[in-house]
Amino acid sequence: MPTHADVNIISLPRLAHARAGDKGERLNLALFAYDPRHYDTLLAQVTEVRVQALFAHRGVSRVRRYPLPGLAGMNLVLDDVLQGGVNGALNLDGHGKTLSFLLLGMEIALPATHAE
Repeated sequence: MPTHADVNIISLPRLAHARAGDKGERLNLALFAYDPRHYDTLLAQVTEVRVQALFAHRGVSRVRRYPLPGLAGMNLVLDDVLQGGVNGALNLDGHGKTLSFLLLGMEIALPATHAE
């Protein structure tokens, strides 16, 4: 990720919002840009590799990303991340809705020339 003076590092919620759903061990995260002008930036930086690294501590085995250009969004499908699922997990609230906030904790490099 660039760290030059021509780039601002911002938190993802300044550019997008997320929705989540879960079924068994699979988590579905939908991410949508508030402004379609930021879609290409999100697509370039919210990659399968970065998302897998972000959720590695939860044991995620695979991340698939499905771009939704007409909606300025993407759908992320994470396998084996729910630690047994809602009914099988020993931890509290370790399912989809809470994990969308983990995704929104990601930092994004936004060119300084972009208006937020």
